[in-house]
Amino acid sequence: MVEEWIRPNGLRIRKVRVPLGVVGVIYESRPNVTVDATALALKAGNAVVLRGGREAAHTNEVLVEFMAQAPGLPAGAVELLDSRSRDSVDELIRARGLVDVLVPRGGADLINRVVERATVPVIETGAGNCHVYVDKAADLDLADRIVVNAKTQRPSVCNAAEKLLVHRDLAGEYLPRIVQTLQGQGVEVRGDAETRRLTPGLQVLPASDEDWGMEYLDLRMAVHVVGSLQEAIDHINRYSTMHSDAIITRDEESARQFLNQVDSSAVYWNASTRFTDGGEFGFGAEMGISTQKLHCRGPFGLVELTSTKYQIFGSGQVRI
Repeated sequence: MVEEWIRPNGLRIRKVRVPLGVVGVIYESRPNVTVDATALALKAGNAVVLRGGREAAHTNEVLVEFMAQAPGLPAGAVELLDSRSRDSVDELIRARGLVDVLVPRGGADLINRVVERATVPVIETGAGNCHVYVDKAADLDLADRIVVNAKTQRPSVCNAAEKLLVHRDLAGEYLPRIVQTLQGQGVEVRGDAETRRLTPGLQVLPASDEDWGMEYLDLRMAVHVVGSLQEAIDHINRYSTMHSDAIITRDEESARQFLNQVDSSAVYWNASTRFTDGGEFGFGAEMGISTQKLHCRGPFGLVELTSTKYQIFGSGQVRI
């Protein structure tokens, strides 16, 4: 039960959580998703239809076989589709009336294909073109630690930082330092004209217009100098995939403006974007990280795998 109240006419109205129904999950090679998605779907009272990547087909088959033997689990509550044919994806995404919601997990190509072709409602788990903005009031030692962690701790995931924005007032001091640090960690650095001018001899490659909207998923980072906090916010809202973006600053007013105006599912003040994760948020496993605004946003798990309905208790009331 979520909440309950009594109307003046005596009707008692109760709002309760209910399962979504049948959850379809389309994902790529990682077989841990097979277990995570199944556990979350079943815990929330749903059935689950899995379509994993062909690279892990045999592993997924074994995992589903074991999970389907769980005591008390209804027959058919966990189903695995054939991952050796693309036809299984097409059939799943058009199974309107049989499947209640789809969750695609993987690269941008997979997600876009599902979103564009599906007739079943989709919870879109988006790509991560994540930003870190180093404000003019930043603690530079803190900035070093966060930027390096956000970019290099695991560069192949969607919550890794891909872009670094630096306020012009400290760019001359900070850019040579952070670029050299990133390059020492094996990061290929690309930059706008001002970044390259301020980092002579550091072999910063020119950033193209395409770089600002690109999700690299490897040891690459593009750097842009901005003249104000508002310019940083505008740049992020233009190029971000609405995943995770961070500000590094000691100024609370600037931080709150950034937190309020950056239109992303997770916005950080003085912390790495790498924390956008169901486990790190305390949810246990996650079904994915939603970058859309309906029906959920950010890392989602049990609660978001339910909907609500109303139960109304009366004693003969009729409407006049």
